[in-house]
Amino acid sequence: MVRISGQQGVPVITVDGQVVVGFNQPRLMQLIGQAGQDKPKLGASIADAASQAKKHPGIPASGAYVGKVKPGSAAERAGLRPGDVITALGGQPVQRAGDVQHLLSGMPHSQELSLTYVRDGEAHYASIRL
Repeated sequence: MVRISGQQGVPVITVDGQVVVGFNQPRLMQLIGQAGQDKPKLGASIADAASQAKKHPGIPASGAYVGKVKPGSAAERAGLRPGDVITALGGQPVQRAGDVQHLLSGMPHSQELSLTYVRDGEAHYASIRL
């Protein structure tokens, strides 16, 4: 998260808890780059299942619909395939694609989570290591 303090005088910017004082642009760019890299990635394109239900009859009306799965990704290692619908991650319900992104943003790397998804109308359970 990038936050500008709004103080008058010397600008103070906070990036994921790291403070950058003044116009130290190289340090600021380094922290912003690191902030995006530190987040664990699923390795799959996802969309709201509700928006995909008309195109793909029979999928659940809520959850995160899996479009593409990147080879070698955490999603592939967990067994996800295109057409699956993620319904829970880490014991938390998934109602839409944004829920997956929100849950992942707070997870550290190498964390193992439970994963529930629906494939061909059947619930499946797996572990996923981010």
